[in-house]
Amino acid sequence: MNAFSYVIAKDVDSALRAGRVPGARYLGGGTNLLDLMKGGVERPLRLVDVSRLPLADITALPEGGLRIGAAVKNSDAATHPLVRSRYPLLAEALLAGASPQLRNMATVGGNLLQRTRCHYFYDTAFPACNKRKPGSGCAALEGHNRMHAILGASPACIAVHPSDMAVALAALDALVRVRGAKGERTIRALDFHRLPGDTPQRDTNLEHGELITAVDLPPSGFARNSHYLKVRDRASYAFALVSVAAALELQNGVIQDARLALGGVAHKPWRALQAEKMLAGARLEKAALQSAAAAAVEGAQAHRGNAFKVELAKRAIVRAVLAAGGVA
Repeated sequence: MNAFSYVIAKDVDSALRAGRVPGARYLGGGTNLLDLMKGGVERPLRLVDVSRLPLADITALPEGGLRIGAAVKNSDAATHPLVRSRYPLLAEALLAGASPQLRNMATVGGNLLQRTRCHYFYDTAFPACNKRKPGSGCAALEGHNRMHAILGASPACIAVHPSDMAVALAALDALVRVRGAKGERTIRALDFHRLPGDTPQRDTNLEHGELITAVDLPPSGFARNSHYLKVRDRASYAFALVSVAAALELQNGVIQDARLALGGVAHKPWRALQAEKMLAGARLEKAALQSAAAAAVEGAQAHRGNAFKVELAKRAIVRAVLAAGGVA
């Protein structure tokens, strides 16, 4: 581990001042960043501890939405009465992630910023990783790629984003509130993370020194009919092979509106917009759901180790939508 300075931020303004320094990184729960530092993947020159900032509240918004502070622990968000009653999809996704011990430490802001679990990225013994060292290549293209992307990847990187929470936030049209040197702005959860393109080293659309302060959830009519399905190798403490966040507005058995986001298939949570359009006006019948599921993975590019994900994603979509509708 390299040498670094350590600053405890007492308020947001002091955190922003300390975070502007080149090589500075914000530290919340540290459940991902510290592991990466120990492995020599991340080498910050300064850690700005933001864990003591007053950003750990969950409050109802006047227009009917909900604001979750960036420092709220994942476990607290998952069990909060307002989250459970208004946004059960988010509560399910949070509880599907990691382990109870990690959820007690990890924060909402940190969850959004966690990095890929690609083993070529994590292990510096492998020289070819464009995310870790731009221009070095992508070892996963010809290597072990069972966990890797089938949608939105590029020749530069086929890693996937590991967050469960972020998939639910994308489906719920959440907004990420950030502050930086130029003031405050909001970023749609759907646009917060980036596809790799030719700059896979950039995971998000944050600028250097910007700090996540909260996540805003808009008023939602999806509370009664939603489901988060996570397909993984073991029942707990494993990353998704494929996950699906499904939310429906139903009337007399007909889908009036739908939200569908996938995890484990792309460099960012993957919103299946075409499939959502196909579901609107459809009944909860397998033929219609299978057609929408096929549209959701249209254009998928599989590799030697992960071709199974295409069919797995289609089946998971059908299963998640049926569960959201109370059929399965």
